[in-house]
Amino acid sequence: MVKKWQITISEFEDNSPRNLYIYLPLSYSSSHKRYPVLYMFDGHNLFFDSDATYGKSWGLKKYLDKNRVDLIVVAPECSHHPDNGRLKEYAPYTFTDTTFGQIEGHGRTTMEWMIHVLKKEIDQQFRTRRGREYTYIAGSSMGGLMSLYALIQYNQVFSRAAALSPSLWTAPDKLTALIRKSRLSPDTICYMDYGSEEFRNHPGMEAVYRQITNELEDRHILLTNRIVPGGKHCEASWEKQLPFVIPALLYKK
Repeated sequence: MVKKWQITISEFEDNSPRNLYIYLPLSYSSSHKRYPVLYMFDGHNLFFDSDATYGKSWGLKKYLDKNRVDLIVVAPECSHHPDNGRLKEYAPYTFTDTTFGQIEGHGRTTMEWMIHVLKKEIDQQFRTRRGREYTYIAGSSMGGLMSLYALIQYNQVFSRAAALSPSLWTAPDKLTALIRKSRLSPDTICYMDYGSEEFRNHPGMEAVYRQITNELEDRHILLTNRIVPGGKHCEASWEKQLPFVIPALLYKK
């Protein structure tokens, strides 16, 4: 079951109504147990083709139902403000791009809302396992960047993350510095991948990707690192990675 709530977020520059998607596992209504929670970005692109920006979703509900995965997924829709609303909300750091100009990073505001407002509400409304050990985060592209940032910056909240095709090119030096200086629990798990066809999208991206994965391994993060053969920067490609992503997040759970 996917519940769709309409919310506004007063903390954000764009506080126009948006959807919040909440996936409940098949066993939820017939049991009294509590479930781990996966927070995700770009909720409109995850479950239904009819809601997806480009008409193709990840098919996440279909995958979770088919495999009877005992996991709650909570995924707010991104900002669609024409003034680069999504980039601003999903950028941990301010960056400059030849196409978009200067993007002011509001990623910290996004994460503070997710942790202190959204998570609190979800824990009150649903049978969740509230501790860090059972709180995960995932996304793709800028959402992948945010997932990696959240795992490192808010390691006391999130124990596991999946970063698919993360937009590391926006601020690799700042992200490297964060990885090096942060206090990280030794049980931290990260899944990270990049499509082989994507590296051509940004100059030097392959070197940046390898730099960040090396930094994570140097900090003894329990890293699953994949270069996806023929992988592209799109929902159809990310859907194909679900059989790798979900088991990595739920390993030994």
